[in-house]
Amino acid sequence: MKITKIETLICHARMRNWVFVKVVTDQDGLFGWGEATLEWHTRSVVGAIEDLETLLIGEDPTRVEHLWQMMWRQHFWHGSGVSRSTAIAAIDLALWDIIGKTHGVPCHKLWGGPVRDYIRLYCHLGGGNLESFYETPVDNAKQFADFAQQSVAEGFTAFKSMAVPPTMPLEGLKPVKAAETCVAAMREAVGDDIDIMVDCHARPSPAMGMRFAKALDPFGLYFFEEPCWPENIDSLASINAAVATPIATGERLTNLAAFRDLFAARGCEVCQMDLTHCGGFTEARRIAALADAHRISLAPHNPQGPVSTAASIEFGFSQPSYIICESVHNDVPWRADVVNEGFTLNSVDRTVTPNTNPGLGVEINEDEVKKHPFEQEIPQRVFYRDGAVGDW
Repeated sequence: MKITKIETLICHARMRNWVFVKVVTDQDGLFGWGEATLEWHTRSVVGAIEDLETLLIGEDPTRVEHLWQMMWRQHFWHGSGVSRSTAIAAIDLALWDIIGKTHGVPCHKLWGGPVRDYIRLYCHLGGGNLESFYETPVDNAKQFADFAQQSVAEGFTAFKSMAVPPTMPLEGLKPVKAAETCVAAMREAVGDDIDIMVDCHARPSPAMGMRFAKALDPFGLYFFEEPCWPENIDSLASINAAVATPIATGERLTNLAAFRDLFAARGCEVCQMDLTHCGGFTEARRIAALADAHRISLAPHNPQGPVSTAASIEFGFSQPSYIICESVHNDVPWRADVVNEGFTLNSVDRTVTPNTNPGLGVEINEDEVKKHPFEQEIPQRVFYRDGAVGDW
């Protein structure tokens, strides 16, 4: 069996262009699906896939580790840059999809079979709608509470919010009190049985991240995400040590060595590696083993397209430390039109049971994808009140 070509299909989904990757073999009808969605870098990642294709044409797709090493180590530059690591990840997912199809089993059975009966999903406030999640002002606590109640009404037992505003490297009490008021409103609206997560989006400085973390600690958050830049490992470790709330990070790290340094510093309690950015299943399984050695939980970053979700769920059924799956369902109204999924969703409690189809269990409707051709992603810009550039 040989790889004959690698195709990219771009599907514009408002905030993101989903980049689906199809690895085609010389066996009639045998191909694999991956995803390389990388917001605001669509052209870059498609070009990176084209560059990697030259290494892989004519190779045996079942030699996944061998091909991964080629993609990572050849062409002089290692694959740790986000565009290349995303391209590697997409191809890697597609190769594992091919292996599952070759053997007629879901991917999670290739790695020892399911370690749990179901996986719990969590949503973004507003279900992943761009405006609801990212643009609801933090001074509108009632809106946060209303969205929280809506999530629970849809069956979710956990949800994530952006209840921390962008701040300058140092500010006073006003933004901290606003975040505190928002979280208090959500907790009052849904009670203690629902898990609430707050995502800082790595906006705060370490000093402000510490202030937000301490202010929100009494509310019993499930986790507090990216309280400062991921480069600030020592600061993440300080915040993690200072509060009872578990700190989550890792979505912007792209390789095993970066996670090694994060875990060694105890910079988090929840590892959020992204399967479409960190080198796919092959590298993620190494990261997961390292996390398990540190007793760090896995909750992969997954706000992208449906192949990414299928990959996260397959991974979750194979990993003992996996705790919950990020999901979006209301980003575009036609999301379900482009994919058939192998896992089974229980809409009452928003849990999924294992995929029984071979590989990732997904089928992409290429005709539907063509209805949504590439468009430049909606720009997201943040400036502080004095005009300085902030983090989105």
